[in-house]
Amino acid sequence: MEVILLERVEKLGQMGDVVNVKPGFARNFLLPKKKALRSTAENRRQFEAQKVQLQTENLEQKKEAEAVAAKMAGLAIIVLRQASESGQLYGSVNSRDIAEAITAAGFTVGRHQIHLAATIKHLGLSVETVRLHPEVSIGVTVNVARSADEAAAQAGGQSMNASDAFFESEELAARAIKESAEVDFEESDAPSGPRYAAGEDPQQDT
Repeated sequence: MEVILLERVEKLGQMGDVVNVKPGFARNFLLPKKKALRSTAENRRQFEAQKVQLQTENLEQKKEAEAVAAKMAGLAIIVLRQASESGQLYGSVNSRDIAEAITAAGFTVGRHQIHLAATIKHLGLSVETVRLHPEVSIGVTVNVARSADEAAAQAGGQSMNASDAFFESEELAARAIKESAEVDFEESDAPSGPRYAAGEDPQQDT
């Protein structure tokens, strides 16, 4: 189906371009979202008559989106989920979840503005794209954790997989035991006789 784009559409073209798309894509997305018009003689005349107005409105919306993007720069959101010891989520985090978390942070966005390659199914950090305008996008850090403390640890660069935590705690415990043993040895009731430097033979002491 041939349509006239009313705004920039990624991988299709710019405002005013006449492009061929699959009928289902046009009927289910482009036309109902008012991103395009069917390419008919009447619609082409209508577009040309409104072109300047559409370009002006698009420019104003772009400036507004750029202002919002500047305020959102560096935004990181936390999404709390239950997960297994390996970090696998019991469920997933989708575009709606991310949109709700961003809205809770003070920036109103819809799930259709969140562009996920795939739903998030593991604990950790990821940067996801938020499209504020057809020509303005920004990356938002999504911190998926089991608790606020865990999210803070992840934000600080600490892995929170159970296996990592286990080995980290084992290492700390081993170090503490070693240090404790050294202190105990130094303060123990060891023989108080003469001490010998390394390599000296105590049998030669007269």
